[in-house]
Amino acid sequence: MKLYKHQLKTVKFTTTHSRVFDTSDAGTGKTAAHIVAFAKRRRTGDGCMLVVCPRSIMFNVWVNDFKTFAPDMVVSVAPASKRAEGFVKPADVYITNHDAAVWLAKLPVKFWKKFDTLALDESTAYKHHTAARSEAIQTISNQFKYRVCMTATPNSNTILDIWHQAFLLDNGKRLGASYYSFRNTVCSPTQVTKDPRAIQWADREGAEEAVFGLLADITIRHELDKCVDIPPRHEYTINFTLTSKARSMYEQMAQNQLIPMLNALRLQRSKKQVTKTSLVTAINASAVYTKLCQIASGAVYSSPDVYTLIDTSRYELIADLIEARPISLVFYLWQHQHDQLVIELKKRGIQIGLYDSKLSDRARRQVVDDYQLGKFKTLLAHPQSASHGLTLTTGTSTIWASPTSNLEWFKQGSLRQRRIGQTKKTETVIVTAQDTVETDVYEKLLSKNARMTNLLDMFASMT
Repeated sequence: MKLYKHQLKTVKFTTTHSRVFDTSDAGTGKTAAHIVAFAKRRRTGDGCMLVVCPRSIMFNVWVNDFKTFAPDMVVSVAPASKRAEGFVKPADVYITNHDAAVWLAKLPVKFWKKFDTLALDESTAYKHHTAARSEAIQTISNQFKYRVCMTATPNSNTILDIWHQAFLLDNGKRLGASYYSFRNTVCSPTQVTKDPRAIQWADREGAEEAVFGLLADITIRHELDKCVDIPPRHEYTINFTLTSKARSMYEQMAQNQLIPMLNALRLQRSKKQVTKTSLVTAINASAVYTKLCQIASGAVYSSPDVYTLIDTSRYELIADLIEARPISLVFYLWQHQHDQLVIELKKRGIQIGLYDSKLSDRARRQVVDDYQLGKFKTLLAHPQSASHGLTLTTGTSTIWASPTSNLEWFKQGSLRQRRIGQTKKTETVIVTAQDTVETDVYEKLLSKNARMTNLLDMFASMT
């Protein structure tokens, strides 16, 4: 299979740069381009490649793309169940998931002598520099001459997300070797309470421009709409009205718990009268905010796995949306959403595919294959498992059962269907309860997206 023009540009860029930050849009074929670039080096005697990626795309993306674009390369996959076995096999390429990082860091230095290429797919998995897997992947990164970080959502929450991804590429050459110095430069602090840990950091104006200037020489980006002729995607919300029972519970919690806490925090900040309980109050307010989102979606949780159902009408609405569309992908956020959708859809005789973290790797591959063959009318998935890498172009409608505050999940998940090979218009539908915190969640999501898009547009302008 031939590469597109923009993919050939990536191959050329990668062959002339030993460190690459690829922020191209989801669906532009990043993996294929980097596979071709590596295979060219490997055939001339260069070292092996280590690919670390989300579990969901080890087989469905990386293995499949190697078969298509570099079939002469021997690939060994090392999932959690066969990690040591996978790395013992002689191969050109070793593929494992992000959770393997700590295990990999324990391997002796001599093990890495046969490697020279490290590919971190969805590199935002390592954005928190103090996380165990981030420290582990940093330990082994120095063993590789060629390093590439790949993500379409590099700063989905804040510009700070980028620091450790860049550090893994160049050991601090561009953004500095200290996270805290970087934070002091690109963010402004606000003291929330007297507790020194209770500080909020907000991106400074111009932070994106500063980071762009420092990373431009190793960054490549391609926008999907400018690379291939692909039908547009339409995004919109569908408002849902709470039943009287749900509204009553929602208002009771808001009035009795959330509003008093928020008022107390505002008063403390305005008068700078910070008490020792302020941090606890803020945490409690956040917890109540989450409970309001759950009530708006139809349930109250007494523990992470135990809930009391309030109302099912939202899921009747979602089932109506599914019935009205040929093939759809539905993202749920909570267990009750999964349970109620399965009950409602089975009641209507709708063929369902399920994709979540409980599935084995083989079962995941089968679900994706069956979806692409049109065996399901809808695929229910949690975004943590299915928002990255998968190609689901048989469907044209992505439905979010509730708005998520996670921009990376939302951006990536909403583009599973609008990828190379899609020939029809696609849509993203977000079901939102009117006059609830869900509206606020969606508005904040759009605000995060605006900041990230600003940086990505700068990278795109130079490619």
